Amino acid sequence: MRSGRLAALAGAAFVAASCGAPAGVAGVSTLPPTPPPGNSITATTDDSQPGHVVPPPGDEPVRVPPPKMSPYTYAFPIKGCKVSYSRKLLVLPKTTIWAKKGCAFVSPVDGVVQEVNVNNAWAPSTDRGPDREGRFVTVKGEDGVLYLGGHLDSVEEGVTPGTKVKAGQPLGRVGNTGNARDTASNLYFAISWPVEPQYWWVRRGIVPPWPYLDAWDDGNRTVSPRKAMLTLRKKLGATPPCTQLCSSSSSNSSTKQPTTPTPDETKPPKKKNDKDDDTVVIPL
Repeated sequence: MRSGRLAALAGAAFVAASCGAPAGVAGVSTLPPTPPPGNSITATTDDSQPGHVVPPPGDEPVRVPPPKMSPYTYAFPIKGCKVSYSRKLLVLPKTTIWAKKGCAFVSPVDGVVQEVNVNNAWAPSTDRGPDREGRFVTVKGEDGVLYLGGHLDSVEEGVTPGTKVKAGQPLGRVGNTGNARDTASNLYFAISWPVEPQYWWVRRGIVPPWPYLDAWDDGNRTVSPRKAMLTLRKKLGATPPCTQLCSSSSSNSSTKQPTTPTPDETKPPKKKNDKDDDTVVIPL
C-alpha cells in the first residue's frame, strides 16, 4: 500500500510539472533568450502576412561624393531643359546638343569671354566656314581650354569679349542660326584651345566633348578636358591646318570638303527607348 501511495504522488507531481512549464527536454528551456541590457531590439510583426517578422528600420545610406579630379568646377552647357546628344564623331570632334529653342546656354566653367558673334551671316550660297555656327560665344576657361556654343538664337546682353563669367552663367539662348537654319534647334558645342579668329577651324572643335558632358551630367563636375587639350595641342601644333569643312561654296578648289550636314546633324537623335546606345537623353 505504501509503495502504491508513493507512486500515485509521484505521478501527480509529474503531471503538475508538465502543465506548468513549456514542453521540451527536461532541463532545457524552450523560451527565447533574453537580450543583454542596452541591446534590446524589438521586431514587429506584419499582420498582413502571418508569421512574417518585419525588421527594424535602418539608417539612410551614406552618399559618398564623387572624387575630385581637378581644381576646376564645371557646369553642363545647357541649363533647365531636357536635352539629348550623341557620343560619336559627326564630321568634326564636337557634339550637337538638341534642346528647345530659347533654352539657356551657360558657361561650362569660370573664365573670360573671348569671341562673340551676334550676326547671323551664314548663307548657303557662300557657306563661309567662319559663319557656319551663326551666332556664337566662346569662353576661355580658367583651365586654359576654349569652349564654343554656336547656332544661338540670341546672345545675352552684356556678354562681350573680355567679360568675366562664372560656371553656369547664361551666355545665350539655343536656336538654329548658321548652317543649322533648316534643322531643329540645337547647341553646337565644341572644345579646343584659344587661337586668333583667323584660325576659326580650331574653335570649331578639336577635343571630343562627350566624355566631359557625361561626367558633368552624372554629377562629377571636376572632370576636366585640360589634359586632353594639352596633349592634342602638342601633337597637332597650336595652329594646325584646316582639314575638314574648310572651303566655301564660292571656292574653285578641287580639294573642297563637303559642307552639307550629314543626316545625324539635321535631326535630333533617336529617343532613348529606341535602344540607341550612342545617344544620351537628359530629362529636365
